[in-house]
Amino acid sequence: MTFTVRMLTMGIASTNCYILGDEQTGDAVLIDPSDDAPRLLALLKQEHWQLRTILATHAHFDHVLALRDLKAATNVPFRMHADDEPLLQALPVQMQRFTGHTVPAPPMPDSHLNEGDVIEIGSIRLEVRFTPGHASGHVIFISHGQKIIFGGDCLFMDSIGRTDLPGGDYDTLMHSIFTKLMTLPDDYVVASGHGPNTTIGRERAMNPFLLDWEHEHPH
Repeated sequence: MTFTVRMLTMGIASTNCYILGDEQTGDAVLIDPSDDAPRLLALLKQEHWQLRTILATHAHFDHVLALRDLKAATNVPFRMHADDEPLLQALPVQMQRFTGHTVPAPPMPDSHLNEGDVIEIGSIRLEVRFTPGHASGHVIFISHGQKIIFGGDCLFMDSIGRTDLPGGDYDTLMHSIFTKLMTLPDDYVVASGHGPNTTIGRERAMNPFLLDWEHEHPH
């Protein structure tokens, strides 16, 4: 059984939001409610999908701006890692700092995600891996059935997540990438939080940050 993936790129940081839909049951999962809740709700309606849960890879403002309105409209459970709750609580401060605008405080998670959790909704089955470094509570979601990694801001085509924001640490991020992503097969697709999709194999062979790290840290 497979599910369909819809990607919408939204907001001032051009953040990728992913909606996963089970075509048989109509159940849907939303990853990183980046912005523009009406657009997300319209897509769900257009596809005849029923949203069952909202997941966040982490709580930087550009990944959770639509959370409040989505929760109000759907009342579905929201899940993220506990270590990013302080970042989520600071959403109004984040917005003020980066955009000059303010937003209301967001809702807190209904439950927390942890390393090794498996989210199962219809045919959608996602393994949770804890990948701090870009943010303290960053997680990724892996569909082994469809060989897709919803990777947030860990790994990008030819790049990695920035580590100069609160909760960021370069060594921690590189450890997360090498132990949680690069252990996966080359044909797994990385659906990142920004920019185009890539694959584990491509980044293993070509990502300058990973190649530099391996040169500096030989096995």
